[in-house]
Amino acid sequence: MNKHIGVVCGSFHKEEVSRMLEFAKDEAEQHGLTIGDVVWVSGSMEVPLALDRLLPDHDAAACLGIIEKGETQHGLAMGQAVIKTILELQLKHNKKIGLGIIGPGAKPKHIEPRLEPHARAAIVACIGE
Repeated sequence: MNKHIGVVCGSFHKEEVSRMLEFAKDEAEQHGLTIGDVVWVSGSMEVPLALDRLLPDHDAAACLGIIEKGETQHGLAMGQAVIKTILELQLKHNKKIGLGIIGPGAKPKHIEPRLEPHARAAIVACIGE
């Protein structure tokens, strides 16, 4: 069966996440998966709602984004809340969600080397039952 994967992308780092999306599409093709809807949201806080809306019409989903290290703990708190909610959505929909969000706490030097591996891993996480 050809799995249809929905993808949610955070647009706060649009250039980098666009590159992640290309890596994700390539990985999906290599595994015989089809990328269905691609939804762009403002940032990571908007990812869970978009996933919740995508999952009924897809076999699995992946999310791509970046949460940088800021001057406060906001990014860390936000990242923890988003990841916890993504885990809850997997259970709610009984479908896999590949986490391709770099961070929280990513410094600029951490972002570039993680774009490809995080994007590809998010797609691989969607494979299987």
